[in-house]
Amino acid sequence: MELLRLGAVGEERPYVRDADGTVYDLSSVTADIDGAFLAADGIARARAALAAGSLPAASTEGLRVGAPIAKPAAVVCVGLNYAAHAAESGAEPPKNPVVFFKHPNTVVGPYDDVLVPRGSTKTDWEVELAIVIGKTARYLSSDEEALACIAGYTVSNDVSERTFQLEVSGGQWSKGKCCETFNPLGPALVPADEVEDPQALNLKSWVNGEIRQDSNTRDMIFSVAALVRDLSQYMTLDPGDIVNTGTPEGVALSGRFPYLSVGDTMECEIQGLGKQKQALGKA
Repeated sequence: MELLRLGAVGEERPYVRDADGTVYDLSSVTADIDGAFLAADGIARARAALAAGSLPAASTEGLRVGAPIAKPAAVVCVGLNYAAHAAESGAEPPKNPVVFFKHPNTVVGPYDDVLVPRGSTKTDWEVELAIVIGKTARYLSSDEEALACIAGYTVSNDVSERTFQLEVSGGQWSKGKCCETFNPLGPALVPADEVEDPQALNLKSWVNGEIRQDSNTRDMIFSVAALVRDLSQYMTLDPGDIVNTGTPEGVALSGRFPYLSVGDTMECEIQGLGKQKQALGKA
């Protein structure tokens, strides 16, 4: 089962796709797929409605695919969380998770255009596994408690502007992470209990059809569970919040590839979670 939000920007409606690919209208269960829906056992209710056959099949032809979560209150990001990426960045593997934030309004649909910021010469791609929180996470004491707070997973592209991030940031990264359209998300939210092992997922990215990143979440320095548990010691994560878990090696920052330009395309894919694609436009 996959949860989807389809429709024009600001007019998305909730849908669910079953294992055979049929898409059903979820409007009888919820007005949207958001934190309130997740907190109220929304995934279980959607699954029950699907199993009962009470949802109408939907025609989705021509409908835009929106981000699978509506209006997240927070987008918490983890940097340098893949051993090989830390090495290509010239950094020592961190002893504790490196945390920064993206403005929630950076979140756009998985096929929406990404805008190269004005004055940018170092816009970069970053395929990432995104966690979507389903239950309040506060002072968690074990990995098991952390995993129980996860509603599901989706594909994220943590687009970055490296000059803004590293040269004019004053020592923090947010200037290079918060430009408009800088977090394509989706296409779908896959429930956590349908992802057998979040630490065994292949993830890839392409630029203009050429492979850039090709790795596996097993290369994470801090696991999904460890990240949620650690974050809960310093902040309260609420249902609907997004946690971007870091990117593997193969970004432009490595020096091995050119940075992005207007007219380029990016693609990001994670095993079992789907594939997204964006064209680069001008801000």
